[in-house]
Amino acid sequence: MKRTPDHASHWLGQITARSGPVYDPDEEKGARRYRAVFISDLHLGTPGCRAEDLLAFLKASPCDQLYLVGDIIDGWQLRRRWFWPQAHNDVVQKMLRAARKGCRVVFVPGNHDEFARGFIGHQFGGIEVVDEAVHTTADGKRLWVTHGDYFDGVIQYAKWLAYVGDNLYELALRLNRHLNHLRAKLGLPYWSLSAYLKLKVKKAVSFINDFEQAVAHEARKRGHQGVVCGHIHHAEIRDIDGVLYCNDGDWVESLTALVEHHDGQLELVRWTDGQARQTPESAVSPAAA
Repeated sequence: MKRTPDHASHWLGQITARSGPVYDPDEEKGARRYRAVFISDLHLGTPGCRAEDLLAFLKASPCDQLYLVGDIIDGWQLRRRWFWPQAHNDVVQKMLRAARKGCRVVFVPGNHDEFARGFIGHQFGGIEVVDEAVHTTADGKRLWVTHGDYFDGVIQYAKWLAYVGDNLYELALRLNRHLNHLRAKLGLPYWSLSAYLKLKVKKAVSFINDFEQAVAHEARKRGHQGVVCGHIHHAEIRDIDGVLYCNDGDWVESLTALVEHHDGQLELVRWTDGQARQTPESAVSPAAA
Protein backbone atom coordinates (compact mmCIF):
# COMPACT_ATOMS: atom_id res chain seq x y z
CA MET A 1 0.00 0.00 0.00
CA LYS A 2 1.34 3.42 -0.91
CA ARG A 3 2.42 5.49 2.05
CA THR A 4 0.82 8.92 2.21
CA PRO A 5 1.44 12.00 4.37
CA ASP A 6 -1.46 10.79 6.57
CA HIS A 7 0.42 7.56 7.32
CA ALA A 8 3.56 9.56 8.07
CA SER A 9 1.60 11.86 10.39
CA HIS A 10 0.35 8.76 12.24
CA TRP A 11 3.90 7.44 12.72
CA LEU A 12 5.31 10.82 13.73
CA GLY A 13 2.40 11.25 16.11
CA GLN A 14 3.12 7.91 17.76
CA ILE A 15 6.80 8.76 18.11
CA THR A 16 6.04 12.19 19.57
CA ALA A 17 3.46 10.76 21.97
CA ARG A 18 5.95 8.19 23.26
CA SER A 19 8.79 10.70 23.56
CA GLY A 20 8.62 12.03 27.09
CA PRO A 21 11.07 14.44 28.72
CA VAL A 22 14.55 12.99 29.16
CA TYR A 23 17.24 14.17 31.56
CA ASP A 24 20.22 15.02 29.41
CA PRO A 25 23.09 17.47 29.91
CA ASP A 26 23.06 18.51 26.25
CA GLU A 27 26.73 19.31 26.08
CA GLU A 28 29.39 17.49 28.02
CA LYS A 29 31.84 19.74 29.81
CA GLY A 30 34.86 20.33 27.62
CA ALA A 31 33.23 18.75 24.57
CA ARG A 32 34.70 19.78 21.22
CA ARG A 33 32.22 21.87 19.26
CA TYR A 34 31.99 21.30 15.52
CA ARG A 35 30.82 23.68 12.84
CA ALA A 36 28.77 20.88 11.25
CA VAL A 37 28.02 17.20 11.83
CA PHE A 38 26.62 14.83 9.20
CA ILE A 39 25.05 11.50 10.20
CA SER A 40 22.88 9.03 8.30
CA ASP A 41 21.47 5.52 8.37
CA LEU A 42 20.54 5.51 12.04
CA HIS A 43 17.63 3.12 11.38
CA LEU A 44 15.70 4.15 14.48
CA GLY A 45 12.87 1.68 14.92
CA THR A 46 15.03 -1.42 14.46
CA PRO A 47 16.89 -3.60 16.99
CA GLY A 48 20.09 -3.00 15.01
CA CYS A 49 20.19 0.74 15.72
CA ARG A 50 23.00 1.61 18.17
CA ALA A 51 20.92 4.33 19.80
CA GLU A 52 22.84 4.47 23.10
CA ASP A 53 26.14 5.01 21.28
CA LEU A 54 24.54 7.58 18.99
CA LEU A 55 23.12 9.52 21.93
CA ALA A 56 26.52 9.52 23.63
CA PHE A 57 28.12 10.80 20.42
CA LEU A 58 25.57 13.61 20.06
CA LYS A 59 26.10 14.66 23.68
CA ALA A 60 29.86 14.74 23.18
CA SER A 61 29.71 16.48 19.78
CA PRO A 62 27.74 19.75 19.93
CA CYS A 63 27.58 21.58 16.62
CA ASP A 64 26.18 24.64 14.87
CA GLN A 65 24.60 22.59 12.07
CA LEU A 66 23.40 19.00 12.17
CA TYR A 67 22.55 17.22 8.92
CA LEU A 68 20.44 14.04 9.09
CA VAL A 69 21.30 12.46 5.74
CA GLY A 70 18.53 9.90 5.35
CA ASP A 71 17.34 6.59 6.79
CA ILE A 72 16.94 8.20 10.20
CA ILE A 73 13.69 6.34 10.98
CA ASP A 74 13.30 2.90 9.41
CA GLY A 75 9.76 2.98 8.03
CA TRP A 76 10.30 -0.31 6.20
CA GLN A 77 10.80 -2.21 9.46
CA LEU A 78 8.17 -0.24 11.39
CA ARG A 79 5.61 -1.31 8.79
CA ARG A 80 6.28 -4.93 9.77
CA ARG A 81 6.26 -4.41 13.53
CA TRP A 82 6.45 -1.53 15.97
CA PHE A 83 9.80 -1.33 17.75
CA TRP A 84 10.50 1.92 19.58
CA PRO A 85 12.36 1.61 22.90
CA GLN A 86 13.19 4.53 25.19
CA ALA A 87 16.72 4.91 23.80
CA HIS A 88 15.22 5.76 20.39
CA ASN A 89 13.00 8.36 22.07
CA ASP A 90 16.08 9.84 23.69
CA VAL A 91 17.81 10.31 20.32
CA VAL A 92 14.79 12.09 18.84
CA GLN A 93 14.48 14.32 21.91
CA LYS A 94 18.20 15.17 21.75
CA MET A 95 17.80 16.36 18.14
CA LEU A 96 14.70 18.41 19.02
CA ARG A 97 16.53 20.02 21.95
CA ALA A 98 19.48 20.85 19.72
CA ALA A 99 17.13 22.62 17.30
CA ARG A 100 15.50 24.55 20.17
CA LYS A 101 18.90 25.67 21.42
CA GLY A 102 19.86 27.23 18.08
CA CYS A 103 21.50 24.38 16.17
CA ARG A 104 20.27 24.24 12.59
CA VAL A 105 18.97 20.68 12.09
CA VAL A 106 18.33 19.62 8.48
CA PHE A 107 16.66 16.31 7.61
CA VAL A 108 17.15 14.87 4.11
CA PRO A 109 14.91 11.75 3.94
CA GLY A 110 16.19 8.50 2.45
CA ASN A 111 14.48 5.42 1.07
CA HIS A 112 13.75 3.88 4.49
CA ASP A 113 12.09 7.09 5.72
CA GLU A 114 10.64 8.07 2.35
CA PHE A 115 7.31 8.78 4.09
CA ALA A 116 8.89 12.05 5.27
CA ARG A 117 9.25 13.20 1.65
CA GLY A 118 5.58 14.08 1.87
CA PHE A 119 6.60 16.87 4.28
CA ILE A 120 9.43 18.48 2.29
CA GLY A 121 9.40 22.21 2.90
CA HIS A 122 7.95 21.85 6.40
CA GLN A 123 9.46 21.81 9.88
CA PHE A 124 8.92 19.51 12.86
CA GLY A 125 10.03 21.00 16.16
CA GLY A 126 12.49 23.22 14.31
CA ILE A 127 13.89 20.37 12.19
CA GLU A 128 13.81 21.31 8.50
CA VAL A 129 12.69 18.60 6.05
CA VAL A 130 14.29 19.05 2.61
CA ASP A 131 14.78 16.88 -0.47
CA GLU A 132 18.47 17.82 -0.67
CA ALA A 133 20.73 20.53 0.70
CA VAL A 134 23.88 22.44 -0.13
CA HIS A 135 26.31 23.03 2.71
CA THR A 136 29.03 25.67 2.35
CA THR A 137 32.10 24.97 4.48
CA ALA A 138 33.99 27.64 6.38
CA ASP A 139 36.52 27.90 3.54
CA GLY A 140 33.90 28.15 0.80
CA LYS A 141 33.51 24.57 -0.51
CA ARG A 142 29.99 23.79 -1.73
CA LEU A 143 28.94 20.29 -0.66
CA TRP A 144 25.81 18.71 -2.09
CA VAL A 145 23.97 16.78 0.66
CA THR A 146 21.80 13.86 -0.51
CA HIS A 147 20.99 10.44 0.90
CA GLY A 148 22.01 8.69 -2.34
CA ASP A 149 19.20 6.19 -2.91
CA TYR A 150 18.33 7.86 -6.23
CA PHE A 151 21.62 6.41 -7.54
CA ASP A 152 20.76 2.86 -6.49
CA GLY A 153 19.22 1.04 -9.45
CA VAL A 154 17.73 -1.66 -7.22
CA ILE A 155 15.80 0.95 -5.23
CA GLN A 156 14.61 2.75 -8.36
CA TYR A 157 13.74 -0.17 -10.63
CA ALA A 158 13.33 -3.32 -8.49
CA LYS A 159 12.04 -2.20 -5.12
CA TRP A 160 10.79 -5.69 -4.27
CA LEU A 161 14.40 -6.86 -4.48
CA ALA A 162 15.45 -4.04 -2.16
CA TYR A 163 12.90 -5.28 0.40
CA VAL A 164 14.31 -8.81 0.11
CA GLY A 165 17.81 -7.46 0.57
CA ASP A 166 16.68 -5.46 3.59
CA ASN A 167 15.29 -8.60 5.23
CA LEU A 168 18.52 -10.49 4.54
CA TYR A 169 20.53 -7.60 5.99
CA GLU A 170 18.39 -7.67 9.16
CA LEU A 171 19.04 -11.42 9.40
CA ALA A 172 22.79 -10.83 9.07
CA LEU A 173 22.60 -8.21 11.84
CA ARG A 174 20.77 -10.62 14.15
CA LEU A 175 23.39 -13.30 13.53
CA ASN A 176 26.05 -10.67 14.05
CA ARG A 177 24.64 -9.71 17.48
CA HIS A 178 24.69 -13.34 18.65
CA LEU A 179 28.18 -13.85 17.26
CA ASN A 180 29.57 -10.74 18.94
CA HIS A 181 27.90 -11.61 22.22
CA LEU A 182 29.93 -14.83 22.15
CA ARG A 183 33.09 -12.95 21.06
CA ALA A 184 32.67 -10.53 23.96
CA LYS A 185 32.53 -13.44 26.41
CA LEU A 186 35.80 -14.69 24.91
CA GLY A 187 37.37 -11.25 25.22
CA LEU A 188 37.45 -10.67 21.48
CA PRO A 189 36.66 -7.30 19.82
CA TYR A 190 33.56 -6.47 17.77
CA TRP A 191 33.54 -7.93 14.24
CA SER A 192 31.05 -7.15 11.48
CA LEU A 193 29.78 -10.12 9.48
CA SER A 194 27.84 -8.01 6.98
CA ALA A 195 30.77 -5.63 6.40
CA TYR A 196 33.05 -8.62 5.84
CA LEU A 197 30.65 -10.12 3.29
CA LYS A 198 30.22 -6.76 1.54
CA LEU A 199 33.95 -6.33 1.05
CA LYS A 200 34.54 -9.94 0.02
CA VAL A 201 31.81 -10.25 -2.60
CA LYS A 202 33.12 -8.79 -5.85
CA LYS A 203 29.71 -7.61 -7.02
CA ALA A 204 29.16 -5.73 -3.76
CA VAL A 205 32.55 -4.01 -4.09
CA SER A 206 31.72 -3.12 -7.70
CA PHE A 207 28.33 -1.72 -6.62
CA ILE A 208 29.97 0.51 -4.00
CA ASN A 209 32.46 1.85 -6.53
CA ASP A 210 29.78 2.46 -9.17
CA PHE A 211 27.61 4.23 -6.59
CA GLU A 212 30.45 6.51 -5.51
CA GLN A 213 31.33 7.38 -9.08
CA ALA A 214 27.71 8.16 -9.99
CA VAL A 215 27.13 10.42 -6.98
CA ALA A 216 30.41 12.30 -7.53
CA HIS A 217 29.65 12.74 -11.23
CA GLU A 218 26.25 14.26 -10.44
CA ALA A 219 27.77 16.62 -7.87
CA ARG A 220 30.29 17.84 -10.45
CA LYS A 221 27.53 18.28 -13.04
CA ARG A 222 25.64 20.46 -10.56
CA GLY A 223 28.71 22.65 -10.02
CA HIS A 224 29.57 21.54 -6.48
CA GLN A 225 33.05 20.83 -5.12
CA GLY A 226 31.93 17.84 -3.10
CA VAL A 227 29.09 15.61 -1.98
CA VAL A 228 27.97 14.17 1.37
CA CYS A 229 25.78 11.06 1.26
CA GLY A 230 24.95 7.84 3.08
CA HIS A 231 22.82 4.87 1.97
CA ILE A 232 25.50 2.22 1.39
CA HIS A 233 26.77 2.03 5.00
CA HIS A 234 30.36 2.47 3.83
CA ALA A 235 32.08 5.47 5.41
CA GLU A 236 34.74 7.10 3.26
CA ILE A 237 36.36 10.37 2.22
CA ARG A 238 38.18 10.42 -1.09
CA ASP A 239 38.73 12.43 -4.25
CA ILE A 240 36.86 11.20 -7.32
CA ASP A 241 37.92 13.02 -10.48
CA GLY A 242 38.33 16.30 -8.63
CA VAL A 243 35.15 15.96 -6.53
CA LEU A 244 35.38 15.43 -2.78
CA TYR A 245 33.25 12.34 -2.06
CA CYS A 246 32.17 11.95 1.58
CA ASN A 247 30.03 9.11 2.91
CA ASP A 248 29.23 9.43 6.61
CA GLY A 249 28.62 5.70 7.17
CA ASP A 250 25.96 4.40 9.56
CA TRP A 251 24.90 3.88 13.18
CA VAL A 252 24.09 0.21 12.87
CA GLU A 253 27.61 -1.16 12.62
CA SER A 254 30.35 1.33 11.78
CA LEU A 255 29.21 4.14 14.16
CA THR A 256 30.69 6.91 12.03
CA ALA A 257 29.98 10.56 11.31
CA LEU A 258 31.41 13.26 9.09
CA VAL A 259 32.37 16.43 10.95
CA GLU A 260 33.49 19.88 9.86
CA HIS A 261 35.83 21.86 12.09
CA HIS A 262 35.59 25.63 12.33
CA ASP A 263 38.45 26.10 9.84
CA GLY A 264 36.60 24.07 7.19
CA GLN A 265 38.55 20.84 7.75
CA LEU A 266 36.43 17.76 7.13
CA GLU A 267 37.03 14.59 9.09
CA LEU A 268 35.47 11.16 9.37
CA VAL A 269 35.17 10.04 12.99
CA ARG A 270 34.26 6.69 14.51
CA TRP A 271 32.66 6.37 17.95
CA THR A 272 34.69 3.86 19.94
CA ASP A 273 35.37 3.47 23.66
CA GLY A 274 33.14 6.42 24.50
CA GLN A 275 34.78 8.98 22.25
CA ALA A 276 34.98 10.09 18.63
CA ARG A 277 38.24 8.98 17.05
CA GLN A 278 39.57 9.98 13.64
CA THR A 279 39.46 7.12 11.17
CA PRO A 280 42.68 6.36 9.26
CA GLU A 281 43.31 8.69 6.31
CA SER A 282 40.01 10.47 6.84
CA ALA A 283 40.94 14.09 7.42
CA VAL A 284 40.82 16.60 4.58
CA SER A 285 42.54 19.91 5.24
CA PRO A 286 41.09 23.11 3.75
CA ALA A 287 44.15 23.57 1.53
CA ALA A 288 44.14 19.98 0.23
CA ALA A 289 40.43 20.11 -0.53
